[in-house]
Amino acid sequence: VQLQASGGGLVQAGGSLRLSCAASGGTFSSYTMGWFRQAPEKEREFVAAISRDGGRTYYADSVKGRFTISRDNAKNVVYLQINSLNAEDTAIYYCAADRATVVLTTEELYDYWGQGTLVTVSS
Repeated sequence: VQLQASGGGLVQAGGSLRLSCAASGGTFSSYTMGWFRQAPEKEREFVAAISRDGGRTYYADSVKGRFTISRDNAKNVVYLQINSLNAEDTAIYYCAADRATVVLTTEELYDYWGQGTLVTVSS
């Protein structure tokens, strides 16, 4: 499966963004999906993940209550709604996919990755 992330940009602190990740070349509903991010000079970290049917979601503690992951299996897209942005959210955001039957929160377990979309939060 090929993944294409989009929706990043420059936003003021307190603002919102919706990131999208479009999948092609596979049966989208067969993949558990995740979002990760990498801030400047930091390791890539888990942000959120969603089960194949969208019924289960997991979030990093740092984003709970502000980020929402969702998916539309009819459109082959997974979303990440980001609210109340702050400077610590500045990062490249990556979407990832795997055929696992469970939700994955570990980067090493994902087999497919998109190219990333940059989110920059200005104060």
